[in-house]
Amino acid sequence: MNMYNREPIVLNRDCEAVLVPMADKVIIPKDTEVVIAQDLGGSYTVYVSGNLARIEGKDADALGLEPVAPPELPENASEEDLEKLAWEQMKTCFDPEIPINIVDLGLVYECSISSLPEGQKEVDIKMTLTAPGCGMGEVLVQDVKEKVEAIPAIGVANVELVFDPPWNYSMMSEAAKIQTGMY
Repeated sequence: MNMYNREPIVLNRDCEAVLVPMADKVIIPKDTEVVIAQDLGGSYTVYVSGNLARIEGKDADALGLEPVAPPELPENASEEDLEKLAWEQMKTCFDPEIPINIVDLGLVYECSISSLPEGQKEVDIKMTLTAPGCGMGEVLVQDVKEKVEAIPAIGVANVELVFDPPWNYSMMSEAAKIQTGMY
C-alpha cells in the first residue's frame, strides 16, 4: 500500500488499536472510517475521529489488507545469519509518528544472541527512545520483542529500554538524517 494514499477505509470488524502518542488502548468499532497515515513495518497508523491510532499488523484484515509474512530463516543458518535477521526484523519497527525505522533512528544500542538449554536462541536487545517521556515506548518495546520472537529458532527476546547514553540526532544513519533534514 502507498502510505500517501489518503482514501478512507471502513473497518470490517472491531479492531484493537493504541492511541498515539498516549498509548491508551482502544477498540475502534466495526464500520468506523479511518485513513491510513503510515503503513510501514507491517503496522498501520491511522487517522480516526481526529486522533492518530496504531493498528497492529495482525489486525490488517480489519482494514481489508493482508498481514506481512513472518520472517524465514534458512535451515542451516549460522548465529551470524540469525543476528542479521534480528536486525532486519528491528528495521520493520517504526515509531507511529516518524516514518523511519528504529535502527536507522539509532534507537537500538545492542543486539546479542545466546543459546538456550533446549536448543533455541535468546536475543538480548538494548534500545532507547527519542525522548524519555515518549508514551509509545512500551508499544515500541513490545513491537521489537514480537518481531524478533517471530524468527524461527528464537525462543525469547529480552528488550531492555535504556536511557544511557541519551539519544541524539547524531546516532541516526546518514539516510535517516537526510530524510529528516537533520544533516
